[in-house]
Amino acid sequence: MASSVTITSTEFHKLIAKRAMTLLGLAKHISQCQSSKEVKIRPLIGPVLSQSTQLEELLDLYGAGSNFQWCGFRSLTAAIKHFSDASYELLHIRYSLPHYRLLPIEQDFARATEETLEFTVNVLEKAATQILAQAEQLDLPVPSHRLREESYTEELPAGFLEQNCQTRNVEIAETVTLLATAFLNLAAESEEIRTASRLKPEAFASYVRDTVSEKTLRSLELRFHNLQSLYDTYVSGTEAAQLDTDLPVLRGHISVVFHLLRTATLFVHHYERHVKKQPCDSISRLEPIVNAEELLDVLMKYSITHINLYIGCTEQLCREMLKRYAEVGEVEVPVPPYRGFHVRPSTLIAKLTLHYGSAIQMELDDEVYDASSPLGLFRANEKINAKKRRWLAAEVVRLKILHEQDDQSDINDIVREVVLTLAGQSKLILYEQPLHLPEEPARTQGTLLEKIVDEMARLLAMAKIDVDTKMTAKFIGDKRVLADIKLLAESGYGEDKFGNNIPLPEKLAYLRRLA
Repeated sequence: MASSVTITSTEFHKLIAKRAMTLLGLAKHISQCQSSKEVKIRPLIGPVLSQSTQLEELLDLYGAGSNFQWCGFRSLTAAIKHFSDASYELLHIRYSLPHYRLLPIEQDFARATEETLEFTVNVLEKAATQILAQAEQLDLPVPSHRLREESYTEELPAGFLEQNCQTRNVEIAETVTLLATAFLNLAAESEEIRTASRLKPEAFASYVRDTVSEKTLRSLELRFHNLQSLYDTYVSGTEAAQLDTDLPVLRGHISVVFHLLRTATLFVHHYERHVKKQPCDSISRLEPIVNAEELLDVLMKYSITHINLYIGCTEQLCREMLKRYAEVGEVEVPVPPYRGFHVRPSTLIAKLTLHYGSAIQMELDDEVYDASSPLGLFRANEKINAKKRRWLAAEVVRLKILHEQDDQSDINDIVREVVLTLAGQSKLILYEQPLHLPEEPARTQGTLLEKIVDEMARLLAMAKIDVDTKMTAKFIGDKRVLADIKLLAESGYGEDKFGNNIPLPEKLAYLRRLA
């Protein structure tokens, strides 16, 4: 809620004149630099980020963004904050690349990082020039002297400190499993963002509007940051990285994806808030500091593209790590109640198996199926349906309905009586009510029992009825994957007994994105 007290223009001007002095001095320094190379240093970008953040918060405290006189100055302050922040992230990536142990990708990431850094610094230089012009219009004082150049240099000697702290012991298999599984789940959650890397430029704007939003990116950024923190808490300073050299490689990829997401979030935030948002008609409000197409181009071709590439190669790394520590077990679960292993249950199991990259087998009545193949699992329905047909034949005989009929009785009448009787005993599920039977009989020759059984089997194949034979299937393989398969089975394989979709448990959220 806005304050009912209005600060006078004189009071506010005096406040900002004092508080903006340092940032304006930094802006003047940037505007007088002979090349962007002089700006691309953390001792300069860091203070610019700090001062612009503080000034923006002060301006927002007094509602400057909605003030005709000050909204343009506030907008430029935000631009300096955004692009100094993005520049700092890119500098972090630049200097961390030798230590990340990144897997090879099809693009030159170091070069792309330098080109993107050149872009953000150019925007920052433009914003610095414009905020000085705004300061002059607002009669804000700008330091007359240039900041000391020696304060804004970064000469880094080669080398690394000796790593001589005592290491801690951790359970290596449990640690690898935890981190690799968490990364694979985040990779699944990132699928929509990764898809954007394959778009053509003309589709960038609509995809940012509908999918690559600030909200989505910020959520993923937080999740990857949490994963990086998890590594630093439980792995850094332990002997695990010495026992499994893939762990530092995994850490590097977690970190680079996190920082790329940071840049993406900053680019999208500026695009949504300052480029696409219609400004007021204040004379202090200038055109957007950066062109929309250029900003989208950098977002998609640098941030999103490399997020996709590094998540993709790390998925395979995680699966290989998990295979090394796989603990084989087995679990017995009920066969899906609705039509057995039809498309949805088979697809979910296969996606689950492929997600972890582990070899999982399903055994059903002494036959083995590959759990990573939906078509392979679908073949199991032959045995399931054969058992259901045998059960139906046994039930028809048990009911003794046929003993009361003769060969002249109407087949459809007998079938309806059998179906309704079994449904009334909760032994059969009736999906169609009223039940419509085909006009032509399934067979014209044979005994009355054979004709009735064939009609029932046809209704089963047409999904008009179903029976629960209480069949179970055994899955054999990595215990972590089996735990998810068991949870999936306990959740009805994502369906109720009538085949309607039902929500999956949160632990299986990755399947909602993969299915």
